[in-house]
Order: sequence, then C-alpha cells, then structure tokens
Amino acid sequence: MQITRRRVLLALGLSSIAPVLSAREALPPAAGSSLNSETTNPGGFNMTTRTVEIQKGIQMPIYGIGTYSLHGDRCISSVLEALKNGVRLIDTAHIYGNEREVGEAVRRSGIPRDEIFVITKLYPNQYSDPKAAIDESLERLNIGTVDMVLLHHPGADDVKAYHALEEAVKAGRIRAIGLSNWYEKELNDFLPRVSIKPALVQNEIHPYYQEQDVVPYIQKLGITVQAWYPLGGRGYTEALLTDPVLNAIGRAHGKSAAQVILRWDLQRGIVVIPGSSNPAHIRENTEIFDFELSEEEMSRIAKLDRAEKHDWY
Repeated sequence: MQITRRRVLLALGLSSIAPVLSAREALPPAAGSSLNSETTNPGGFNMTTRTVEIQKGIQMPIYGIGTYSLHGDRCISSVLEALKNGVRLIDTAHIYGNEREVGEAVRRSGIPRDEIFVITKLYPNQYSDPKAAIDESLERLNIGTVDMVLLHHPGADDVKAYHALEEAVKAGRIRAIGLSNWYEKELNDFLPRVSIKPALVQNEIHPYYQEQDVVPYIQKLGITVQAWYPLGGRGYTEALLTDPVLNAIGRAHGKSAAQVILRWDLQRGIVVIPGSSNPAHIRENTEIFDFELSEEEMSRIAKLDRAEKHDWY
C-alpha cells in the first residue's frame, strides 16, 4: 500500500501538516525580520517580493508548482489550487502532454495574465523543426506571450532549436529562454554558440543529489537555477520525507520535512517547483517564508548529499 505524505508525517509524530494559511496570512513577515531583508543569497533572490530578476526587467517567482504527471481535470484543478494559494509560477512541457490544461487553468483563474509566470519546454524530438514546435506550444497554451521556454535536455540540433527560441524572443512571442538538464560540460560547449545567455537552468536537485559544484558554477555565470524533483521524485519522496535529519530540523521549526527541503533550496538561491495534486500539500509547499534555517542546519543538510540521481537526464 502506498504511504501518503500525511501518514508519513503522523508516523513521525508530527500531529498534522503545518496549519493552512490564507494568501493574506501568508504574506512575508513584518519589516525588521531577517526574512524580510533584500537579497542575501547566491541566487539573487528578493525574499520580500519572493522574486528573482532573471534578466533586466523580468522578475520570476522563486517558488511555484510543477505539473509533470498531471493531466486532464486533475491538472486544471491542481494549478487552480496553487494559484488560489498565491503560487504564480507554473512549470509545464510539451512532453508532459498538459500544456492545454495549464493554459486553461491560467485563463480560468481570473488572475491578470501578467501576474502569472508560465514555463514550458521543447523536447529533443522537436529540435529538428523548432519553429513549428514553438508555434504548437503557444497554440496549446493559448495565453499570449509565454514567459519562458526551455530546451528540455541536450540533443541533436539543440543549438538550432535555441536559435529559434532567440528569434521568438526578438519577435516578442517569448519573454525569456533557458535550458533544462545542462551541466558544466554541456554549458561550456553550448554557451559560446548562442547569442542570448540562458536566463534559467533547471536541473534535478534535492538533498540526496545536491549539485554542490554545479549550482554555484551556474549562478556565477549569472544564470538562475531551478530545481525539479525537489522532494526526490516519484518513488523516492518517502525516503526524503522520513529522513531523520530533515525531520529533526523540521520539528525545531514546527515544519514538515518537505517545507525544510524547499526552504533549504531557497536559501541556496534555487527556485523550487514541487509538484502535487493534493490541495493540502499544495498549500503546505507555499508555507516556507515564515522561518529560516541556520548555517548549522544548512550544513547538516549538505552532509546528506549522496550524489544519488533519481532520473536519467
């Protein structure tokens, strides 16, 4: 039987998931709090506005929702729930097969379009005809200009595909572009061959696979880092949520292991996009701005790194 996240927390003696806050109650702490300071981390995050400037004039939220494995009404309702709880960053992709649902949720939300940041991705099997791929994604989303499009991972014709993204930026069809699953070697080869520096690199990052060298390398290039699988990914989430170190830190703050992980990412300057279709978990994943991990706690989490990758990208 699959163990649910709530049952894991109860089994660990955490009597309930952290209290659900309304969007108004979840506003940043009052002025004077250490969490209300301006940028103090490697990613250039502004914890007050909960945004990062990915390039001049473009602000992106530093937390959002990933939609991998969400489809149909389940995808629409999950995105709407996230938006209702203050989330303004949504991550999708061609290969997820849910761009239409994400677009519908954005349109149905009633939230002004310019307040929602939508990311999608082209898959390598689209790189040979990238202009058509861009057209298809924009048509499926049907939300006007798309905030960001990434190349999903390296592949044949990836430079050609990126050049097409550059042209779409110049034409005003896409606001920003980036890469997913690019590491030091790939970036060193790729960057000299393109004109627009990627605004974002999205990689697998979680406490068991921390990319302690890659993350600062990307950040020093002036590129924002985003974590997919921040809670470990399918089949691995339970191990992270039952990790004794993460739960001990969580108990010290009255938080769950999931919230500790997401906060740890933010303090490393890494944008987080945890995926969920559970309304309680979606709300819980937003409640990460009313506590701060100490240097000692960050160091304890750093020691959990196993270089344990959970997907092949």
